[in-house]
Amino acid sequence: MQVVRIGLDLAKYVFEVNSADNHAKVVVRKRLRRDAVAGFFANLPACLVGMEASNGAHYWARVLTALGHQVRLISPQFVTPYATSNKNDQNDAEAICEAVGRPSMRFVPPKSTDQLAVQAVHRIRRRLVANRVRLVNQIRGLLSEHGIVIARDIAQLRRGLAVIVGTINDRVSEMLRALMRELQVELSELDTRIAAYAGG
Repeated sequence: MQVVRIGLDLAKYVFEVNSADNHAKVVVRKRLRRDAVAGFFANLPACLVGMEASNGAHYWARVLTALGHQVRLISPQFVTPYATSNKNDQNDAEAICEAVGRPSMRFVPPKSTDQLAVQAVHRIRRRLVANRVRLVNQIRGLLSEHGIVIARDIAQLRRGLAVIVGTINDRVSEMLRALMRELQVELSELDTRIAAYAGG
């Protein structure tokens, strides 16, 4: 029997393959090491390959498309209803194989390397912004323990820090001033890195 569709469950090192013929009968169930995946698909006639749209899926979509296969990425929540047993890699591959054959299934378009790079820029920037929010909250918390309250506006925090670091007074100990100086530098570095990612 000829393979017409395959469910490929992606992993870091060991992938599961479940394939079906045009009568929906299982033709091949196979476990592949990562370095054997391209070779396995290179030796198959062109067919429909389904994968969950997860880490690495866009890379494998490009690889398998280059080998002549028609690749469809499926959002994981649309695969779940087709699982007939407990969750494991082999059952996931079977569910993907079933789901990719459904005419009403909605697919995720594969991303190009450029699109993935832009997505990476946004993810890194989002992480840096979250780090800055945590830092700002820590600075405000530390200062409030010394009776210094600065409004939530980050611009006001920057101005307040500049005053605290640059002015000697009895309210702020030298140790606290030194700590605030370090945190001011850290905040400035985060600002610079976030600004660098703003054009991504």
